[in-house]
Amino acid sequence: MIFETERLLIRKLTMFDLDSFFKLESNPLVLKYATGDIKTIITCEKELKNLIARYEKRLNYFFIYAVERKNDTVFIGTVALVKDNIDDEIGYRFIEEYWGNGYATEICEGLITYCRSVGMKKIVAYVVDANIASSKILKRFNFVEVKKFISEDIGLPETKYELLL
Repeated sequence: MIFETERLLIRKLTMFDLDSFFKLESNPLVLKYATGDIKTIITCEKELKNLIARYEKRLNYFFIYAVERKNDTVFIGTVALVKDNIDDEIGYRFIEEYWGNGYATEICEGLITYCRSVGMKKIVAYVVDANIASSKILKRFNFVEVKKFISEDIGLPETKYELLL
């Protein structure tokens, strides 16, 4: 386990997560404001193996973890953590059927607590401007807007948010 919140456990991905990972990464609504194209099951299998292998890499700074509910251990999404000591970045996404349950707010608060506990001084998050719900969550936790731009990868207006820890 990496960390936990009241209702959620954040842990390393395993190959047992493949079906749920595919459900997440193949949904166009989940990926609407994210980088990357809709993935096939074969692409997800390769990506999942790569993400799992990164845990053991000595100089890895990019981590994707599974988010599961404590009460039934169901995989509901992923958390991203980029620890490069320049712009340590957080991110998260959830399988569509779990939207609207407060999990994004809970995971954001948990990430802030976790990042503080491991000595990070600042975290950033990037949000496509049309993703109003994600922007509201960051503002709720006192992230401030530091830069507006058009993202190179998806070509949409985006905002960089920052929180000093």
